Amino acid sequence: MGDYGRDVEFGYFLVPNAGDPLLRTAQAADRLGLDLIGVQDHPYQRRYVDTWTLLSVIAAGTERIRVFPDVANLPLRPPSVLAKSAASLDLLSGGRVELGLGAGGFWDAIEAYGGPRRTPKEAIDALEEAVTVIRGVWSGEPTLRFEGAHYRLKGAKPGPAPVHPIEIWLGVRGPRALALTGRLADGWLPSSGWAPPESLPEFNARIDDAAAAAGREPREIRRLYNVNGTITDGSSSGFLNGPADQWADELTDVAVGYGMDTFVFWGEGDQETQLRRFAEEVVPAVRERVAQERAG
Repeated sequence: MGDYGRDVEFGYFLVPNAGDPLLRTAQAADRLGLDLIGVQDHPYQRRYVDTWTLLSVIAAGTERIRVFPDVANLPLRPPSVLAKSAASLDLLSGGRVELGLGAGGFWDAIEAYGGPRRTPKEAIDALEEAVTVIRGVWSGEPTLRFEGAHYRLKGAKPGPAPVHPIEIWLGVRGPRALALTGRLADGWLPSSGWAPPESLPEFNARIDDAAAAAGREPREIRRLYNVNGTITDGSSSGFLNGPADQWADELTDVAVGYGMDTFVFWGEGDQETQLRRFAEEVVPAVRERVAQERAG
């Protein structure tokens, strides 16, 4: 399927370098009218501040922008506690939290930090269990029991509840993981580096087939896209490397041709300049062109 017809949204991918003006950049994204801020989660990376702590500080220091881990490192974050953290921040921020979730990847580094080393199958099994646990903790049920191979709840008392329905977005790529996304998740969150536009139809088809088999409408599932590149003043040097007008054309094509509805910008170069140009030059043009294409 091409266009799922969902409203387009725009975000900023904030790299959590300890030496960068992280809160100031986030406040600029909020002021510039972006919808989302995503922060990658690599606790073993010594140059990075902790993702959940940063998201909390950003939520406290902004007014309307929504925050999410892009994506949370599940092997190092127990899902019951992750669910509690997300619900708590949602409550404290007035409903401005979503949850990006990943199965894990850098296993040497995860193991060095005391986490489990999982095979690809184990990682997806654990991810599926985690979605069940997290939704349970948010459910408002008075007592929770769950017995999985990786995670367990033994008469857990959850609370407080989130103040809006937090969405779970999976940053995954394999066939089993995409099927899991279609069955259970609220969104799919790939990156342009490993999922270029030409690969999206096959990935989306796997999600859609699994959604249909589970009795879901494929358009229920948000399709987010971390887009990495540089907005320049010169001529094009490839996909997402060129002037703002090129960016607007390419993101419009990805929206109406490939079904992606949310673009999280990861700019190379001077962050302040790239963020401003994305928000002021690219975002309004994409909104306008997507509306025109759909009307036409």
